[in-house]
Amino acid sequence: MLAIKTEPTPLAIHPDGVIRVGNTRVTLDTIISAFADGLSAEEIVYAYPSLQLADVYAVLGYYLRNRAEVETYLQERRSQVEAVRRQNEARFDPHGIRVRLLARKTSPSDGK
Repeated sequence: MLAIKTEPTPLAIHPDGVIRVGNTRVTLDTIISAFADGLSAEEIVYAYPSLQLADVYAVLGYYLRNRAEVETYLQERRSQVEAVRRQNEARFDPHGIRVRLLARKTSPSDGK
């Protein structure tokens, strides 16, 4: 007879607070974003070969059953990403970066 067993959701919270899938560096954010963009589980695995198909289906099932909690987590992550972006832009002015890089590339070498 077929034994029905419960398997844990293949999600892990890493020390940096980011939720990753299985033993990969692929984040929950990535899977949900791909799914929201219309990719199937198979297409997600094709795009991220380190993932296992069963893990992607399990993560999508988890998301569909816990949508409000996952969306709250994703919103918090977006806020964190935006805060880091603002900090980086305050430290390193992005305006004119292309011009500065091109000037460096075309300037004569100073022997270094």
